[in-house]
Amino acid sequence: MGATIETYDFIGFGTAAALYFGDAFFPDSDPLSATLLSFATLGIGFAARPLGGIIAGHLGDRVGRKPVLVGSLLIMGIATVLIGCLPTYQTVGVWAPVLLVAVRVVQGLAFGAEWGGAILMTFEHAPWHKRGLYTGITQAGFPVGLLLANLAFLLSSRTFDGTWAWRVPFLLSALLIVVGILIRLKIDESPEFEELKESGQVSRNPLIEVLRDDWRNVLRAFCLRIAETAGYAISVTFVVSYLGDDEAPDVTSAVSLTALVTAAALGIFATAFWGRLSDRIGRRPVYLAGCTATLLWGIPMFLLVNTEVAALVLVTFVVSYAVCQNSLAGVQGAWFSELFATKTRTAGTSLAYQLSAVVSGFTPLIATALYSSTGWTGPAVLFSFYGLLGLVATLLTRETWGAVERADADRALRRQPAMAAAQLIKE
Repeated sequence: MGATIETYDFIGFGTAAALYFGDAFFPDSDPLSATLLSFATLGIGFAARPLGGIIAGHLGDRVGRKPVLVGSLLIMGIATVLIGCLPTYQTVGVWAPVLLVAVRVVQGLAFGAEWGGAILMTFEHAPWHKRGLYTGITQAGFPVGLLLANLAFLLSSRTFDGTWAWRVPFLLSALLIVVGILIRLKIDESPEFEELKESGQVSRNPLIEVLRDDWRNVLRAFCLRIAETAGYAISVTFVVSYLGDDEAPDVTSAVSLTALVTAAALGIFATAFWGRLSDRIGRRPVYLAGCTATLLWGIPMFLLVNTEVAALVLVTFVVSYAVCQNSLAGVQGAWFSELFATKTRTAGTSLAYQLSAVVSGFTPLIATALYSSTGWTGPAVLFSFYGLLGLVATLLTRETWGAVERADADRALRRQPAMAAAQLIKE
């Protein structure tokens, strides 16, 4: 639920940036410049995510996973509702984009704090042999949020005119926030963190410790993550904007949003499937397959949408999202968590995950600049490059499936006699 709400809020901004914000906040610019400025605002939110991840990583490893979960969701909800209330350029002039940037930074901080807490809470509660599935289900909250966000914009664009077409989806997130907060307040703290606290092994400075002792895994996870999140920034965020360009293929926003909504609906199940598959064959094989698909998909992706055939546009979004993106996202929760020790796990995973967001956040801006000079081939090659980077990183990252899980199982078995004895003494 938390991942769904946070993604609805954060991704909704990306959809609005591609379709509405250029006219609403940067109307004095020409269409291409307005798009670039709109995507720059989108990127600022991604740039703020590492700071949110650093703060949350430190707090998550110092005071617990649960407080971070509740705080990040509350801050994100307030920022998103404020976006729906912002005045446009026509009302307050240059203050409109300034306010938009300020609220977007707050969004970025909150979203940066979200992932590590949500994934680790799930990972550390999950049965050891189903960690890929459980974290995959949590990751599936992201396509649910994507689905809800784009459904909201699709329905709103057909129901409301003017600025209300993009304001209503942001205002509706207030309902989701209430549900999410009520759920998170009832969740128990992570059992692994509680065990760590009882043993007195909580790290005093987890960020410094993980950068000193485990920086290689931070770098590996950073590169692994770029293939997924920056690839999404091109195959979804940029492509939606590309299809709406006057000089691009004649595909209506209704067609592109419908295709994206369909892909997101399939992605809910695909993400959990890929996570479950990694419990059976390992993390690396699934990630290798996803990165290879990304590497090969760049040129065909644009060739298909350039046909202007609605069915092929649908196929493009489904492959880009349910295969290329979801196969990587479904594995990350378990694999990244297994790369780091419990006492620095939040700091390590959050830092790697959110630093990569800086690259992905500005990728639509880079892709738009490439498109203006090289046409669609520039973004297509960039997409394939991200797949190649992920492929190399996968080959350089150790397989954690099996070894880590067996160690956890052995630890649990060793605890059982002590727990049984304690119960007998209590009785």
